[in-house]
Amino acid sequence: MKTGMKGLCRVSAVTVTAGAVLTAGAFTASAQAATTATPAIVAKGGFVMNNGTGKSLFTKAADTRRSTGSTTKIMTARVVLAQPNLNLDAKVTVQKAYSDYIVDNNWASSAKLIVGDKVTVRQLLYGLMLPSGCDAAYALADKFGTGSTRAARVKSFIGKMNSTAKSLGLTNTHFDSFDGIGHGANYSTPRDLTKLASSAMKYSTFRTVVKTKSTKQKVTTKNGGYRYMSWTNTNNLLGSYSGTIGVKTGSGPEAKYCLVFAATRNGKTVIGTVLASSSVDNRTADAKKLLNYGFSR
Repeated sequence: MKTGMKGLCRVSAVTVTAGAVLTAGAFTASAQAATTATPAIVAKGGFVMNNGTGKSLFTKAADTRRSTGSTTKIMTARVVLAQPNLNLDAKVTVQKAYSDYIVDNNWASSAKLIVGDKVTVRQLLYGLMLPSGCDAAYALADKFGTGSTRAARVKSFIGKMNSTAKSLGLTNTHFDSFDGIGHGANYSTPRDLTKLASSAMKYSTFRTVVKTKSTKQKVTTKNGGYRYMSWTNTNNLLGSYSGTIGVKTGSGPEAKYCLVFAATRNGKTVIGTVLASSSVDNRTADAKKLLNYGFSR
């Protein structure tokens, strides 16, 4: 009788263990399914790809043209960095026109450049990409465009933005501004912006700038003294999503809330874009969902 009870207990134990394994397996399968399920995002458009292979991992209206807001500034930086014999330490004097532009455009974000200060091209890139300074964008367009007047130089620079888009095969992209405050013909798509960002990330200076959470830059004043400019990155993924390496936020009345994003984990880089999300928090949440999904593929 005792032997029988021991045998019964042993059989019961095996049954329980098998049940636990089956249950654990179900939970594991469920968790894996949840991880790999195509995410739902608030943004009207989205695209994600493996930056190493170029393979598409997620699409949602990925080729629908939309206003891009300040994600336009990725191209601004890309054009500057592609200049032959670029001197990142060359100094640019801040003109009154740059600050007037901020005043005249309600949606213009600012690096708060001060008229008469001398800032380097490298510093302007930080001012462009971290606080999304439209004044920094204007300064760069004025510096690297060609022509005898400021208007001509800006027009020339925007022309370079469009010729670069064409050379990169961005067939659904067009710019009519240096900063994203468009005039009816400034648009791109999630797929095109992701490809643009991937191209820009090939420049070491760009990679360094866009992964910077905040910076303090020493600039020369018009009187020969100096002051410090402090800029904080508008990309909330930095510091809140492990492995984030960039890239750029955007917003505007038509663009709503946009984000081009990239992160690297275990040697794999996932890069993507969301356009026309409904808020800052939602564009960040959208990006995190897409990054998680991208890393699971």
